Amino acid sequence: MTGRLEAIGLGMTYRAGLLGRGGKTALAEADLAIGGAQPEIVAVVGESGCGKTTLTRLLLGFLRPTMGHVAYDGVDIARMDATRRRAFRREVQAVFQDPFETFNPFYRVDHALFTPLARFGIARGRATALPLVEAALAMVGLRPGETLGRYPHQLSGGQRQRIMIARAVLLRPKILLADEPVSMVDASLRATILQTLLRLKDEAGISLVYVTHDLTTAYQIADTIVVLYAGRIVERGPVEAVIRNPRHPYTRLLIDAIPSPDPDRDWGLDGVAPTAPDDAGASAATTGCSFAPRCAWRRAACEAAMPQLRHIAADRSLRCIHETAP
Repeated sequence: MTGRLEAIGLGMTYRAGLLGRGGKTALAEADLAIGGAQPEIVAVVGESGCGKTTLTRLLLGFLRPTMGHVAYDGVDIARMDATRRRAFRREVQAVFQDPFETFNPFYRVDHALFTPLARFGIARGRATALPLVEAALAMVGLRPGETLGRYPHQLSGGQRQRIMIARAVLLRPKILLADEPVSMVDASLRATILQTLLRLKDEAGISLVYVTHDLTTAYQIADTIVVLYAGRIVERGPVEAVIRNPRHPYTRLLIDAIPSPDPDRDWGLDGVAPTAPDDAGASAATTGCSFAPRCAWRRAACEAAMPQLRHIAADRSLRCIHETAP
């Protein structure tokens, strides 16, 4: 067992209306692989509504895809037997955006740490589990004496988020899915949490899917970056290559929108429409390129058919008929 998680032709359409005849395609044609022999961090980036959270929930098995499938170590997670599913639940863990929502306010935070150890048979009894819990808390920069025995509301947002990372680490996962893990904590704590995620890869050998709208933090910790727009992957490659030399106009828009410390610097939005269509996270079910209404490079071919995701180098993919700006 190598701990490799794969999305294969993955798609999700949310049904609505009478008898489910209407709907919105939130994700389409998504191929993604992470884990295996070498731990890595894959950042999935894009604006709100682009399909990031849907992708995360599909990878965790919380949603059943309407197209394609998710496989763990080569087995479709929807067809796993009880034994394999239990192993999948332990080896693929998640950290979500709002740590407060993951706690039961009636329990002390100890409950979130000790209960999974007992449920998965990793440690029986508090005396056996306590050293494991203390080690996990120390790994994420928390002091057990100042953390255990408290209720969630007695801790800061950063402390709660690090407790949830510690909870995931306790189960000895092979893959961690982190959905916007630093978006609701103070800027002063973001570096600490990002450093913790890096340590999980380097010291514990855990691969991470890091979901974010923030290219700055993605650039800091990721090995590979996947750019989503309107439910489709539009660019993918090594983070250094994509950030330094973006090929898709949407990737360029994301990078140029990062504020510069120089107040006289132009943000570089020339060539890209400043406003989105009426539905910024437009459905992936569209005939032409979904970014065409915002793109100054568009031509008739862009609106006639959806571009295919194609390899432009051994380790880079692009969904655009242009390889460089015209």
